[in-house]
Amino acid sequence: QPRLVESGGGLVQSGGSLRLSCAVAGISLDNYAVGWFRQGPGKEREGISCISAGAGSRYYDDSVKGRFTISKDNVKNTVYLQMNSLKPEDTAVYYCSAERRPLGCTIIAGADDYWGQGTRVTVSS
Repeated sequence: QPRLVESGGGLVQSGGSLRLSCAVAGISLDNYAVGWFRQGPGKEREGISCISAGAGSRYYDDSVKGRFTISKDNVKNTVYLQMNSLKPEDTAVYYCSAERRPLGCTIIAGADDYWGQGTRVTVSS
């Protein structure tokens, strides 16, 4: 059974930075696209970024474009989300998910996706 474990969340001041990690076991990032999603207090879950299998094309939602960077290490089977210029509205539980997808990636959650347990990010003003 595939397993995804997020880490790196915490409390940071507005304007600060955090790097989230998503360690993946049981599947290969050569075959699976990975997305980052978040759910803020009282909000629905939203997709914010994804990276494709293989060479890793990237996509960002407008809410994080220019501030967040997604990357991965296929050897370590880990996907990262570097978050800069954090704002209070970035406060959320952040989740990674993996989808078997030969080309591209999507920030729309799928029924067959594998999910981690989430890591909490709190940005103070």
